[in-house]
Amino acid sequence: MVKTLTIREEVYEKLVSMKRPGESFSELFDRLAGQEETAEVLRRLRGTVEFARGEKERMTKDISSKRAESRL
Repeated sequence: MVKTLTIREEVYEKLVSMKRPGESFSELFDRLAGQEETAEVLRRLRGTVEFARGEKERMTKDISSKRAESRL
């Protein structure tokens, strides 16, 4: 499943600078999500992402569901 995110230009530039050579954005996000300092990365990016209508609620439900699964 593919999702589209809208981010400000300055956030895009920050993310590009974090990418490794040949790394896709999906791979970058996956790598960042697996790091212990991910919370800090997310704090810095807070407020920089705009969600399509209804996406925020759907994503929040998905995250809650995955957290519940990981606790099992």
